Amino acid sequence: MTQLHALVTYVPADHAEAVLAAVGDAGAGRIGNYSHCAFTAPGTGRFTPLAGSRPFIGSEGHSEQVPEIRIECVVDEDVLDAVVAALRLAHPYEEPALMSWAVNGHPFSTAQNGPGR
Repeated sequence: MTQLHALVTYVPADHAEAVLAAVGDAGAGRIGNYSHCAFTAPGTGRFTPLAGSRPFIGSEGHSEQVPEIRIECVVDEDVLDAVVAALRLAHPYEEPALMSWAVNGHPFSTAQNGPGR
């Protein structure tokens, strides 16, 4: 068993399904006998494109507010690089916001307590 990581990104609402599919197909969201597991929540992304940027939404120097979806999933360390690469390819933003961190332990084993426990 490899180190488990949590991965979070924010994506425009109309691109969330494509990003979810891409990261899931790359191996994110594997929990026991399930794949493509994720949590999503709506919010508002805020940013100002700087000089030299090529924004997907908005224009250089103008503050933007965009309806976005926060996507959270778990990723085994052995596929983390592939998942991040898939996320970057599927995400429409030039610079997608993403965070990942190691999770202590590996709490998603159905063998310990049985299904649903």
